[in-house]
Amino acid sequence: QVQLVESGGGLVQPGGSLRLSCAVSGFTLDYYAIGWFRQAPGKEREGVSCIISSDGSTYYADSVKGRFAISRDNAKNTVYLQIYSLKPEDTAVYYCALAGPIATMGGCGYEYEYWGQGTQVTVSS
Repeated sequence: QVQLVESGGGLVQPGGSLRLSCAVSGFTLDYYAIGWFRQAPGKEREGVSCIISSDGSTYYADSVKGRFAISRDNAKNTVYLQIYSLKPEDTAVYYCALAGPIATMGGCGYEYEYWGQGTQVTVSS
């Protein structure tokens, strides 16, 4: 059974940093994507970043480029989302999700079948 478990959220002051983790288990796909999404209250879910298994390619939404960094630790089956210079508008529930198997096409526009439960990030002074 595929499981994704996010952690690392919390309350942070503007300008601070956080590292979110997504521990993935229960699958044996060779070609997949792990995406990070967020949903703020009253807003639609937004894709922010993804990483591709085959070559480690990373992609970011324009709204987060330069402040978000996605990475992976294959030994731990964990994908990270490092967020720098947090802003109040980054406040949201952050989810990770798995898409696979995939035919790599660039970007993050895959069908994500498996989702984690989310972790709350609140940016406030």
